[in-house]
Amino acid sequence: MSAVPGVAADAILVKSEEMPEGSVKVKGYDFNEGVDYKKLFQSYSQSGFQATSVGNAITEINKMIDCKLQPVPEEKAKGTNPNPDRPMTNCTIFLAYTSNLVSAGTREVIRYLVQHNMVDVLVASAGGVEEDYIKCLAPTYIGDFALSGRELRSKGINRIGNLLVPNSNYCKFEDWVIPIFDAMLEEQREQGTVWTPSKMIWRLGKEIDNPDSIYYWAHKNKIPVLCPALTDGSLGDMLFFHSYKNPGLVLDIIQDIRLINTQAVYAVNSGMIILGGGVVKHHTCNANLMRNGADFSLFINTGNEFDGSDSGARPDEAISWGKIKPAATPVKVYADASVIFPILVAETFAPRQKEFEELYNRLKQNTH
Repeated sequence: MSAVPGVAADAILVKSEEMPEGSVKVKGYDFNEGVDYKKLFQSYSQSGFQATSVGNAITEINKMIDCKLQPVPEEKAKGTNPNPDRPMTNCTIFLAYTSNLVSAGTREVIRYLVQHNMVDVLVASAGGVEEDYIKCLAPTYIGDFALSGRELRSKGINRIGNLLVPNSNYCKFEDWVIPIFDAMLEEQREQGTVWTPSKMIWRLGKEIDNPDSIYYWAHKNKIPVLCPALTDGSLGDMLFFHSYKNPGLVLDIIQDIRLINTQAVYAVNSGMIILGGGVVKHHTCNANLMRNGADFSLFINTGNEFDGSDSGARPDEAISWGKIKPAATPVKVYADASVIFPILVAETFAPRQKEFEELYNRLKQNTH
């Protein structure tokens, strides 16, 4: 019998070095233990691939929350609060999201966080604002990705992935929002009110007066909502029409860039949760550049970095710009946020709702 060729044996049987001390062993969840979702999600960090990223995301969000719940250091407590209507905490949490997530059922997850004061600054696209109000006026429906665009157009139905929005929803939105624009213009002329995108969103949140709305709760809890591309959607269409019917309404975007940047600059610590890419991702990261980087960061999107887009960029690229601190442990999950984000909230914010309530009750007492 001939011997195995030496070159093949050497190639296959390369001697291993010892694994570093503390190396984590791969081990998934054993369903012989029954169905225990908490243990299942805890096992993700040892499962590999994007499951490990999800496990790390749970850890990163809980670190943000732990930091937020700590008392503000005395030397910082007397510092500048850029939002004096809202008490400062030890960690300012920025939540950014794209419009498709408000079109989808992720809207209710975001609304829950805002309702219970779990985040401090919202950054949304135009669709991420208007779709919330529109859903208070008329529903969005489940459809199918394969539905014909030509047929839907002939029926006056718009498709967002596998969601369907009748044109009549936008007609109802126009009927609701145009009179509010009229009132805002009158206040601008008679009272000298300077409107910004964030002030408009707050005003609409007040006017919608519906606890199903994200922005109803943002107005109620004094959480600023930044939308630098507010005109890129139905709101822009309505502002376009209004500019002919009743011209003169002005929005000042410079006040809003000061608002988001000072929210970051004067934060004791800063955390970013960014769902999706595009302008909401960059706007949030760029604000945190002003403080030399966020302390905690989580990105969830399906983008890849090969084309040089900011949407697909990994956290390490943001570190190079000073948008995330070099000592931070940022996480990126390559996944659809509509699948992953509810799981993360279930494992982080939701079980700690009472801790948030106690925090804000304590802060309210300290201010009286």
